[in-house]
Amino acid sequence: MGEFVRVGRVADLPPGSVTRVEVGGHLVALVNVDGQFFAVDDTCTHEEASLSEGGLLGEVLVCPKHGSRFHVKTGRVLSLPAVRSVAVYPVRVEGDAVWVSPDAQAPSGLMPHRR
Repeated sequence: MGEFVRVGRVADLPPGSVTRVEVGGHLVALVNVDGQFFAVDDTCTHEEASLSEGGLLGEVLVCPKHGSRFHVKTGRVLSLPAVRSVAVYPVRVEGDAVWVSPDAQAPSGLMPHRR
């Protein structure tokens, strides 16, 4: 298990914002949702687009290229054209420092089937 990596300060990422950070060789989208921090793979699973360059709607990251949506807490894909979820990374806040683990956790799976 890798050591947590300091990626920034709480004050540098206000609520409702997203930034891209590098953690252990992985590009990660770091998100602040109402003061809680979450981290997911920065690359959309549909095509290689940076999720941190897309929009944040509450707890949902929107890919700037084709509009796929991902839940930032679980990494779960919520809409097409992506069908695979993104990995999530553990985050911790100590004082004003934000730390992310380089050890990705498995995403929660494929997009739910609708009938």
